[in-house]
Parts: sequence; structure tokens; C-alpha cells
Amino acid sequence: MSTDQQPTYPLATMPAHLGEVIVRAKGVHKFFGDLHVLRGVDLDVWQAEAVMIIGRSGSGKTTLLRCINFLEEPTLGTIEVDGVRVEADPLGRRPRSHREHIRDIRLRAGMLFQDFNLFPHMSVLQNCIEAPTRVKGVARDEAVVTAEKYLDKVGLLEKRDEYPARLSSGQKQRAAIARAMCMGPKVLMFDEPTSALDPELIGEVLKVMEELAHEGTTMIVVTHEMHFAREAADRVVFMDGGVIAEQGPPEQVLDDPREESTKQFLRRVLAAR
Repeated sequence: MSTDQQPTYPLATMPAHLGEVIVRAKGVHKFFGDLHVLRGVDLDVWQAEAVMIIGRSGSGKTTLLRCINFLEEPTLGTIEVDGVRVEADPLGRRPRSHREHIRDIRLRAGMLFQDFNLFPHMSVLQNCIEAPTRVKGVARDEAVVTAEKYLDKVGLLEKRDEYPARLSSGQKQRAAIARAMCMGPKVLMFDEPTSALDPELIGEVLKVMEELAHEGTTMIVVTHEMHFAREAADRVVFMDGGVIAEQGPPEQVLDDPREESTKQFLRRVLAAR
């Protein structure tokens, strides 16, 4: 398939439990100097949908996530999250009101990274209540109740008073998930959430994420864990050369891919296992 063409994902094939579109990336391009990393990406993500993005290194997966919450400024295109719409503005000319829209998008799109990014000088509980109290103005007592709920959900309630240095890498990532959920985001975005984990700890994080997906949490996950994608995804998106080369239900993309680039990628991934 030409990199200028992107296949559609027909509404008729969308799982019945999905609601309205929560995330819409339209015509997104990203240049780093002369390097054209994203080449007109269109992606809609529905409420309660779990979308897994796969592809070889350098295909634009992480850059797309970072453009959705404006950690990277798109060069061209439009990002919309839960009705908040922002046009690309690479020259920095957007009015103040549009800068506030970016803040609104970031409040709605929680981002989790490979290296956890917990505040080392704060306990797990303090990490979880810091943003709700300071950014959203939530009362401390209310924030603590919410934090304890989500720490319990990820199996870390007994670690609420520990500091990140005393946690395993798997526990740190689960704490980061709880922290993100405390902000009440409309979508959770994960950038290779298990890549920094020891092999024996990967399963505990994927279990939490799989439970979230099955409970209807809207998720966009860049991952190299094909088994997880098969079990947790409503849709698998394969990126190649800065475009979406193929997308569809996991049984189609992972078991019976249509595009040769997808087939070659999966052969390499499976051979490396």
C-alpha cells in the first residue's frame, strides 16, 4: 500500500459497546527538521475502545501519542479530545485561548511513559493527589479517597506511604497508572509501558491494563506485546513509515494481515520471541 493511502475502519465493524469518538487526529504531519515522521495520520478512537498501536522502531507510534497531547507540536493537522479541538501551530502563533485548549486536552488525555516519571521525593499517595489538588483544585480529603480507590484497583493500597525508591519497577508503573486515573482522564495513553520492566514484572502491569480495557477504559497503547494486544485490544493499528498501513480487529491484523508490510513485521516479531 502506498504511504499516501490509509485504510478506513468501517463503523459497521466497531464493537457494539463503543460510544462516541473521544480522540480524533486528522491529517497529522510531524517534521523534525527534514525528517518527515508523521505523514498525514487520521485516527479516531471511540469511547471505551482499547486501541493498540504496533510497528517497527521509527514508524511514528510514540510521536503520534505525543502529538495527541501536545508534548510535541504537530506540524500540520488537527487534534480533538473529548470535544476540545486544536489546530497545529508550529510557529507558535496561537492565541491564548487556544493555549488553554491544550491544557484542557492534557487534562483529558492521561499519558504514561516508559520510565514512570513518579516524583521521587513524594510518597505513592502524594504522587497521586498532587495534580488533582494543585491543578484541578480538588479538596485533599476527596483526592485521598480517590487515590486510595485507584491504588487498591492496581494492587498498591498497602504501598500508599512508600516512596518510589522502595518500589519495584512493576509497582512504579502500577503507581503511575493509579496516578493518571486520579485525574479522571477521558483516555489513557501508554507509551511502551513495559519496556523498562524486568521480564518477571511485565505480567503484573499488563494484567492491570487488560482489566482496565475490559472494564471499558478508553486506551491508546503503543506496545510490542503481541499477546497482550490480542487479548486486550478492540482494534490493532499497524504503523509503517509514518502512516497507518493497516488496522482492524486483533484477529484480523495479527492472525490474517492483509498488507505485506504488516506480515513482514509480525514475522520478525514472532521470530524474535
